[in-house]
Amino acid sequence: MNHQEALTEYLAAFVSGLVQAGVKDVVISPGSRSTPLALLIAENRDLNVYMNIDERSAGFFALGMAKASQRPVALLCTSGTAAANYFPAVVEANLSRVPLIILTADRPHELRDVGAPQAIDQIHLYGNHVRWFTDLALPEFGQEQYAFNTAVRAIKEATGHLQGPVHLNFPLREPLLPILEPYPFTEKIKELKISQGNLTISNETAREIAEQIQQIENGLIIVGDIDKPELAEAIHQFAQLTGYPIVADPLSQLRGSTTADSQVIDSYDAILKNEQAVNLLRPDLIIRFGSMPVSKPLTLFLKKWRQTPHIIVDGGSGWRDPQNLGTMMVQCDEAIFCHTIKAFFTEARQTQYFSIWKDLNHIAKETIASYLKSMNDLDEGKVIYELAKVIPENSTIFAGNSMPIRDVDTFFHQTRKNIHLMANRGANGIDGVVSTAIGAAVYRNPLYLVIGDLSFFHDLNGLLAAKLNDISISIILINNDGGGIFSFLPQSKLDRHYELLFGTPIGIDFSYAMKMYGGEYCKITNWGEFDQAIEATTEKSGIHVIEVQTNRQANLESHRNMWRLIGEEIDRYFEAMKNGH
Repeated sequence: MNHQEALTEYLAAFVSGLVQAGVKDVVISPGSRSTPLALLIAENRDLNVYMNIDERSAGFFALGMAKASQRPVALLCTSGTAAANYFPAVVEANLSRVPLIILTADRPHELRDVGAPQAIDQIHLYGNHVRWFTDLALPEFGQEQYAFNTAVRAIKEATGHLQGPVHLNFPLREPLLPILEPYPFTEKIKELKISQGNLTISNETAREIAEQIQQIENGLIIVGDIDKPELAEAIHQFAQLTGYPIVADPLSQLRGSTTADSQVIDSYDAILKNEQAVNLLRPDLIIRFGSMPVSKPLTLFLKKWRQTPHIIVDGGSGWRDPQNLGTMMVQCDEAIFCHTIKAFFTEARQTQYFSIWKDLNHIAKETIASYLKSMNDLDEGKVIYELAKVIPENSTIFAGNSMPIRDVDTFFHQTRKNIHLMANRGANGIDGVVSTAIGAAVYRNPLYLVIGDLSFFHDLNGLLAAKLNDISISIILINNDGGGIFSFLPQSKLDRHYELLFGTPIGIDFSYAMKMYGGEYCKITNWGEFDQAIEATTEKSGIHVIEVQTNRQANLESHRNMWRLIGEEIDRYFEAMKNGH
């Protein structure tokens, strides 16, 4: 057997392993050293291939697809700095627990560290940011089963209890052309199946926790970023039986369900800005699912009551406790935890503690609604509020980092529209947001990306993925000409160098970018135009950008005025309680 035949059978076996293990989508960036893998992946009838020229964008594009489809997605690039450009997406996938299969072509061993062109050290390139790394053997005859099994293992490592990216490095010798005729994917390879169960909790531990809950009425359930379809109903039932309110982060997927839950508290961020509320809502038990929520007031609230027993449930067997607040780590599938504890309860419980949370939640939401209704100026918070009203059912909102995700936390309230909420909250960076949202739009449509001008500019070339792969996306561009989040931070009090280092105005006319990428662009001037623009996107395909121009200082004052009004209403509520009303 000659080199080409050995190369073809070896790599075809690897690709077959990916398919058998559940991969359906592969994102490829062009290059020479990756030629044999690229051709064989494109030739396989069971794989969907997406081209993305920029590896940095490609990494986030694949990340978005994997998040939306909840399946592993493979990435392929050539050797050299191409592989290094995946790094930001690999970091995000690691922290967000998203299964990415990174395939990097490499020079053969004799061309490493000798000054060969387009050759860098790719061994453990991503360090501890991947679940598993292997530098594969050179393709040779008789190693097809090894190649197949390596692919299956890669998927297993990426989709285990603690999901995340894996990296496979392929040293390849020239010539790099595989044989595509006859069809190279045969049934010669022996299948390898992986069986993996869920993490459970012992009856003894479950009974201990249930007894603790039964003795404590002032308990709080906190649900952060977690996207498991079966979990929402399990948490709803668990909360009703315990009588505990659910503090639901927007990425908990508990705010957009078709069945609204009265246990859900969605205005906690505004409530916990009030000092009296923080003191009077002291919990005696906290049970937390998912990663830490977005809200800073909630984090400060938890730190204030850090002596409170704090149970952290993690089906990924990780360690999500950045504030060192946990008193019990339960490594158990979250839905199984809820169902197991629930078995120890005979009837639902109602608590005064929940009633107070519910009253305050109603006050905050009503105050927010009244405040926004009276506002005619274009406002960043009202963008989220209006968007939630006009988008169609079964839509997805992808929130950019910095201000958009925080405004979603404050202004997106429970709805029966079945709205899915997404964001990149692993590393919380502004890089790759456009590409990730476009990747998510492959599987979730209609999708509305809400993003600031700096984040949009940072990943503007991500729009090419939508153009090349014919993906529709609607982008609400909030343009305050700079970094609006810094207006809310201590740096804003320092006039010296503030605009240079933090405000960073860029003054870009984004309409020209839409012409370049073949998208449609409009800049709205009032809320009527905003509603019309959103409704118009539901009838068309392609890239649509709706720009909302705002003022950073006005936005800061608007938020502060609203929080002040909410605080005053909360104070009145507690005063009435003291007077027996």
